[in-house]
Amino acid sequence: MSNWKTILVGIDGSQPSRSALRWAADQAERNQCELVALNAWTRTLIPSGAATSVGEVPDPAEAATSVLLQSIVEELGENPPVKVQPVVKEGNPARILIEMSADADLLVVGTRGHGGFAGLLLGSVSQHVAAYARCTVVVVR
Repeated sequence: MSNWKTILVGIDGSQPSRSALRWAADQAERNQCELVALNAWTRTLIPSGAATSVGEVPDPAEAATSVLLQSIVEELGENPPVKVQPVVKEGNPARILIEMSADADLLVVGTRGHGGFAGLLLGSVSQHVAAYARCTVVVVR
């Protein structure tokens, strides 16, 4: 049994992040600690006139919350075996995960999220957190 109190996992809805969520939840259950699931989002610029031609532009915070909650339910079920604290924040995902790692015992991310190039072994977020996090990092493949 470890002395872990908090495991932080980055979720963006991608399959690698969902694998990271399952792995982190298993570890949180084994170590009887809290699981914090984070989805960070950034505001993108929409070209003027685009909103009227394609309909209403969704609120990015609401979309991020929906992706996070849906990922938790689909991967861990309606009643997860471990307490999960969902957190949604605006900003660069790597920067936010690194900042939040100061209060975590373990940070878990998937190998790649949405975006980037398919041939890369690690995405930019996983590379940054592996290099700069303030706690132990696990990159789930």
